[in-house]
Amino acid sequence: MASLTIQRPAQGEYNPYYEGYISQVPQGDLLMLLEQQGRDTAALLRGVSEEKSQYRYAPSKWSIREVVGHLADAERVFAYRAVTFARSDPTPLPSFDENVWAGNSNAGSRKLAELAAEFAAVRQSTLALFRSFTEGHFAQSGVASNNKVSVRALAYIIAGHERHHVKILHERYGV
Repeated sequence: MASLTIQRPAQGEYNPYYEGYISQVPQGDLLMLLEQQGRDTAALLRGVSEEKSQYRYAPSKWSIREVVGHLADAERVFAYRAVTFARSDPTPLPSFDENVWAGNSNAGSRKLAELAAEFAAVRQSTLALFRSFTEGHFAQSGVASNNKVSVRALAYIIAGHERHHVKILHERYGV
C-alpha cells in the first residue's frame, strides 16, 4: 500500500478527555512515529533491571512492569475499537477500567523482558492493522465509552498514550 497520511483528528472526533494524549503527538507521519516509538520504548525498557522494574513511586501506584502491561492492554483496546469502527460495525463498545485490568493482569509477577516483548508484538500488530486501512477507514467512527470516536483519533490516542506513560517513566520512575 502507498504511504498514507493520517490526518490529525478534529475536536469533536473524540472525548475531550483524550486531548491530553492527542496534543502530545507531534506533526508528521503517524505510522512512522508509532514505529519509532516502539523501538524507543523497547530500548528504554532494555535499560531497566528486573529489580528496578518492580519499583513503584508511591504505594498505590503501578510498578514499571504494570505500566508496561497497561500499555499493551490499552493499545489492544484502542486497536480493537479502531478495527471495529473501520469495519463499519455500529455496536457501541464499553469502557474499560484500567485499574481493574492492571490488578488482574499478572504483570507484576512477570519478567520485564517478557512484558516488553509482548508490548512490541502488540505494536507490530497495531502497525499492520493501520497500514491495511484506507483514508476512508480512518474517517469512520463509532461509540466507545458512551462517546463518539473516530478511527484516526484512536490512532493518535495510541501514540499519545504511550508518550504520556513514557514521560511518567522518566519523571516519576527515574527510567
